[in-house]
Amino acid sequence: MSRDIIAILRGISPEDAVPVARALLEAGIDRIEVPLNSPEPFDSIARMVDALGSEATIGAGTVLDPADVDRLAAIGARMVVSPDCNPEVIAATKDAGMLSYPGVFTASECFAAIRAGADGLKIFPAFKLGTDGLKALSAVLPREVPTFAVGGVGPDDFSAWRSAGVTGFGIGTGIYTPGASAEDVATRAAGIVSAWDALPA
Repeated sequence: MSRDIIAILRGISPEDAVPVARALLEAGIDRIEVPLNSPEPFDSIARMVDALGSEATIGAGTVLDPADVDRLAAIGARMVVSPDCNPEVIAATKDAGMLSYPGVFTASECFAAIRAGADGLKIFPAFKLGTDGLKALSAVLPREVPTFAVGGVGPDDFSAWRSAGVTGFGIGTGIYTPGASAEDVATRAAGIVSAWDALPA
């Protein structure tokens, strides 16, 4: 069962990357991003791709430059997530055969991302837009374009955001904080997966 949850491992070290990614996968979360403002992020991503790339969609977050997209493609990453809507990053991502999830907040940014070829939209920061704002956006966005609420949204909010029209969620500090053990992450992930599985189909 694939769940529309992206685990955001901001601040993870290469040494912890594989054990934490394995804990997430075992809990039922198979989309994992390492933000590029983490320590040695390309090393962490490469290790996770080597160990779990056939089972999980592994990629990077906070991707701001097309050159970083090329570097990610070279190590086998499959997903690029950004905090902003940069058509050059989206185009580079799609040219490399990877999934593109740019950050958007307004209708203009949403449609710019869609026109550039984005696979889905990262609504960020979601807590500032709120469910009412998402409902307004959902009324005009193409239904086939996935939307992920990221920033200040956790499992207690899943139901309200799903009712507002969101497809999935990106979870950062609610699932990982620097130095957290794989066991800690497994416990947090289990709670998040349970909340997801309780949502209406």
